[in-house]
Amino acid sequence: MPTTATPQPGAPVDPYRAYNFRLLINGVTNGHFTEMTGLEVNIPGQPYREHGLGRMRMVPGQAEYEPVTLHFGITASRELWDWVNATAQGTLNRRNVSVVLLDSVGTAEVLRWNLIDCWPTRWRGMHLNTLSHEIAIASLTLRYEGLELETGGATAPTPG
Repeated sequence: MPTTATPQPGAPVDPYRAYNFRLLINGVTNGHFTEMTGLEVNIPGQPYREHGLGRMRMVPGQAEYEPVTLHFGITASRELWDWVNATAQGTLNRRNVSVVLLDSVGTAEVLRWNLIDCWPTRWRGMHLNTLSHEIAIASLTLRYEGLELETGGATAPTPG
């Protein structure tokens, strides 16, 4: 991954664009995804009573990773369907999934979120309409057990 210079304090920095991304499943670009939603980490507070003071305090609890939903155009490839179907049949095949954010031109990787040990939990078929000229879009929801963020070649794991 190319490294970028760290901006000086107070210098304006353009945010990355949300429309240039790709998805890797076990290191291989898989499908043409149009949208991803739900990337979220929640760290709930756990109350405890502080001894001798008679008041409640809070400490961070176990990190919870919310499921992500991927929207993709239907193609002749059966790979995603076969993964969902195998899971539905009781054969769990966890995969590592990376969401790669690209620069505004769409050529250089700027950020990468690694979703560790994913498995499909929902597949939703496309909306069909004889009067429409839209692409057939289906969705796949994944659960995962860990999340890492890579920037400039370094990996920074999230709590959990």
